[in-house]
Amino acid sequence: MAAVAQCVRGALRPRIPLHPLLSAAIRTSPRLLCAATQQKNPGQNLEEDQTQSQNEQKAETSSAEKLLAEEKAKLEEQLKEVTDKYRRALADAENVRQRSQKLVEEAKLYGIQSFCKDLLEVADILEKATESVPKEEIKDDNPHLKSLYEGLVMTEVQIQKVFKKHGLLRLDPVGAKFDPYEHEALFHTPMEGKEPGTIALVSKIGYKLHGRTLRPALVGVVKDP
Repeated sequence: MAAVAQCVRGALRPRIPLHPLLSAAIRTSPRLLCAATQQKNPGQNLEEDQTQSQNEQKAETSSAEKLLAEEKAKLEEQLKEVTDKYRRALADAENVRQRSQKLVEEAKLYGIQSFCKDLLEVADILEKATESVPKEEIKDDNPHLKSLYEGLVMTEVQIQKVFKKHGLLRLDPVGAKFDPYEHEALFHTPMEGKEPGTIALVSKIGYKLHGRTLRPALVGVVKDP
């Protein structure tokens, strides 16, 4: 209606005087005048159509860009989640590999501990055998006993070399501080000249395999008087 009124006002204010019949026709048919006026200005209508088309294209472009931005954000979030899962999987695989390698190395080091424990009994017997021989009886006039004793000593020395070669070491902690991880206390006794908490007597030699206590030494510990 506003456009029609504008057209009528424009038509009713002509610069050149109109014929009375033409004026009456204009007053009775304003819509026809507006249509005629619009037909006389096709360039303005084309410009308005182009502007409207451009606005629609901009709106469509803006909507498409918004959708693309949302899709990009979703894909980036999915990529981040997949990357995090991949990194965690790599870390877990590395941890498993390291644990497996550690278990293999420990198996190589400590796989012989049962065998070593059995050999310790042999070493104990050899030690007791050499200690049981009276030193005063080891003379040249008693060659059989002397040869037997020397053979026992050589065997004991050799077995200790084999133990050391495979990482098995003796624990003879006389005078050392008591360590519950390496020693087992059989008794506590006061002793003059000895510091409380130290080992006064070793009843049975202990052994360590590659730094791990295989058999604790059986000891007597000095206590406060």
